[in-house]
Amino acid sequence: MTTPATTPAAPSAPAPAGTKGSAPRLRTPRRPHSVRRPRRSVLLTVLTALVVLYSLIPLVWLLISATKTQEGLARSFGLWFDGDFALFSNIAETFTYNDGVFTRWLLNTLLYVVVGAGGATFLAVLGGYALAKYDFPGRRAVFAVVIGAVAVPGTALAVPTFLMFSNMGLTDTPWAVIIPSLISPFGLYLMWVFATEAIPTELMEAARIDGASEARTFFQVALPLLAPGIVTVLLFTTVATWNNYFLPLIMLKDPDWYPLTLGLNAWNAQAQTAGGEAVFHLVVTGSLLTIVPLIAAFLLLQKYWQSGLAAGSVKE
Repeated sequence: MTTPATTPAAPSAPAPAGTKGSAPRLRTPRRPHSVRRPRRSVLLTVLTALVVLYSLIPLVWLLISATKTQEGLARSFGLWFDGDFALFSNIAETFTYNDGVFTRWLLNTLLYVVVGAGGATFLAVLGGYALAKYDFPGRRAVFAVVIGAVAVPGTALAVPTFLMFSNMGLTDTPWAVIIPSLISPFGLYLMWVFATEAIPTELMEAARIDGASEARTFFQVALPLLAPGIVTVLLFTTVATWNNYFLPLIMLKDPDWYPLTLGLNAWNAQAQTAGGEAVFHLVVTGSLLTIVPLIAAFLLLQKYWQSGLAAGSVKE
């Protein structure tokens, strides 16, 4: 009876040096950093903390200084409170000083922001939508003009604008501040870029097939998709108009049409005039009241702003 031939076993590979017959162990791969466990950087943390301190210290100084009287500003440390807490009395005096002219300056600023910044946002939305979704002759030329206008600083156009408005007889009127504020090249460029990616062309074609007019397509289809971009442009134009100083300085002479920036500067400068009264505590308190509407605007509009920051970042 024959038995099957046995195949000789293959010789085993020699064990690597330094091991006692055990199989070599592979190096454990490093665990990649996930979104939930990001890599920490001490240098980045320190730099971020310095930037936060640099941004918050002026605000803290302003808040603390607004609680001091005129004498308290001179006798106390800038970043600490004085013995007399005069915040509410300073606010009341700010609104009543010089026959309540601060209220007039506040209303003027609101007028310039609502008409100027609101109109600039509306024109930027219309222009950006048209440039992004319509093809017409001269589109490249318009793009070059918009980019060039973004690169030109506003101060370079202040003197020509003043001469033009002076010949038209519009200086020392609210229109001298409102009309230049209606033009925002950066807002137009931002809406152009945003509308290009936020509004699908197929969606507009579907609306047109259903019989919607161009105006209805814009207001009911495109406008809701443009909400994050509109809020972004509105915030930029609002801050620019609210803090505008140089343009009203050369356009306005009547204090009744001053915005808050010029009015507070006039209060600050009156201490340097002969017989002028120093009201630095009112200047500080007025500056604090000036930034409150901007902070409120950012807090109220940030949810609409943040909703579109990640739009289109993930492809399904």
